[in-house]
Amino acid sequence: MNEPWLRIATYNLQKCVGLDMRRRPDRSLQVINALNADIVVLQEVDKRLPPRPAALPHNLVERDGWHILPFGAPGGSLGWHGNAMLARRTLSARQTRHVELPGLEPRGAVMAEFETCLGSLRVVGVHLGLVRRYRLLQMKAVMRAVARCETMPLVLAGDFNEWRPAAALRGVAGGVEFVPTPASYPAIRPVGRLDRIAHSPEFEVAATGVHSDKPAHIASDHLPIWADLTRQR
Repeated sequence: MNEPWLRIATYNLQKCVGLDMRRRPDRSLQVINALNADIVVLQEVDKRLPPRPAALPHNLVERDGWHILPFGAPGGSLGWHGNAMLARRTLSARQTRHVELPGLEPRGAVMAEFETCLGSLRVVGVHLGLVRRYRLLQMKAVMRAVARCETMPLVLAGDFNEWRPAAALRGVAGGVEFVPTPASYPAIRPVGRLDRIAHSPEFEVAATGVHSDKPAHIASDHLPIWADLTRQR
């Protein structure tokens, strides 16, 4: 690949509790590091009960060379409503925002703007609801929030909780193209493309994949997915 490229990954950590029912943040971080990504969008990064301390400890993450974007609430949370982003320290994050999402249970999205080898980039991390009606409302809320911001190339990534093909979301996520990533759920035998990455027309996909190497097969109920993006020729 001669032209500059950027790897975006997304991973639902399931609070660092694996299929063996053991909470192993070191194992989760091993999987994250193996992705060789520039930006990693994470879901379920914090424990469930208030003050929702981080399931993935800050010191472990920073020790391995990651910059934790400042979405967390006081009390040690890594993210907001369980959503977080990690970036390589070579990337410059300009601005971060929270996006409140409608639904039966508390949900939110996180948004960050970066300066990268591909130029300015806005990344939005989501973990949508289990009920389809609310998923669609949540996607509309995300796209409204994006529309209120300065125009900038966009990547959406996260656990969309949508079993249907990407076309089911395209109507409420206008202007982005969903990457044809492999199935990632359940980790032990993936059949569902719940985890997705989408991008605005400025980009094209050079490569994509799902990371199923050990210990990813047991570290969470989801496998992480990734996409290598380049600028549209």
